[in-house]
Amino acid sequence: MPFATIVVPAYNAAVTLSETLESLMAQTFRDMEIVVVDDGSTDKTAQIAQFYVRRDPRIRVVNQINRGLAGARNSGIAAARGEVIGFCDADDLWRPEKLATHIAHLKASPEVGLSYSGSALIDEDSRLLGHAQRPRLHRVNAAHVFKRNPIGNGSAPVIRRAVLDAIAWRPATETLRDWVFDETFRQSEDIECWLRIALLTDWIIEGVPGLLTEYRVNSTGLSANVSAQLASWERMVAKLRPAAPSFFARHEATARAYQLRYLARRAISSGDGETALDHVTRAFTESRRPLIEEPLRSLTTWAAAHALSRFGDAPINFARTVLRTARA
Repeated sequence: MPFATIVVPAYNAAVTLSETLESLMAQTFRDMEIVVVDDGSTDKTAQIAQFYVRRDPRIRVVNQINRGLAGARNSGIAAARGEVIGFCDADDLWRPEKLATHIAHLKASPEVGLSYSGSALIDEDSRLLGHAQRPRLHRVNAAHVFKRNPIGNGSAPVIRRAVLDAIAWRPATETLRDWVFDETFRQSEDIECWLRIALLTDWIIEGVPGLLTEYRVNSTGLSANVSAQLASWERMVAKLRPAAPSFFARHEATARAYQLRYLARRAISSGDGETALDHVTRAFTESRRPLIEEPLRSLTTWAAAHALSRFGDAPINFARTVLRTARA
């Protein structure tokens, strides 16, 4: 049995799947398997996956009708044989040392159940954008997960199977396997899972240094409907609130402010000044904690939203050019 499993959910991922699998096959930790879950793709995802099965016996493919990202991850977990399970979306990449670093972390710290890392951001052509997710790594509690989600994207964590088993359940309508990720969510399924781990188990969540994941940012993602994202986040809160009412009473307003600020920044990136201004205004009405805890990030978001709303994206583009020139 392999010690580790990497689950790769893939839906119409023909453009990026080869590069993703090459990065996983290049992991320096070799005692592992890769489970590709073809989530009802209509492009050449299945053919590409089978090509790699023939190249590397550590790769297996699970085929299913489309169940969404959460459903693909759940099928991958059900098929996994490893004691630890990592996730890498089919358009993201892992640095060669990523799995080995997380395995060493988990072996050295038996109380840690979920190990994660920072991520470098790449574009559609796999070029580094010069930006990164550099999260808090230590002394992470449920409030940190709720407010700022240090675990970040779904390709960042490597998790003990025992942790996933502890939060798994089987809905009455499910006949095939348990759910770890909630398949009724098409957004916020990551943070919903991480927060359940933080609230409902005693496992420690901890990060390791380094930008070990390369997380792909594309124009479609930047222009995603922020209203739908906010609605999904609110649904997550409504679902989990009964499990820890005192926790949510204490932290919900601040977490909502951070979420609104994040969505304001997404709206700024897609050039939607009206939505950006609305969300950043609502954020600071909800709670002033982001202003106190992260004043620079909060104020620059506020300023950018006002500038974009009033003058369009010309000032924002000028500022980006100046910053790029300064970094060069």
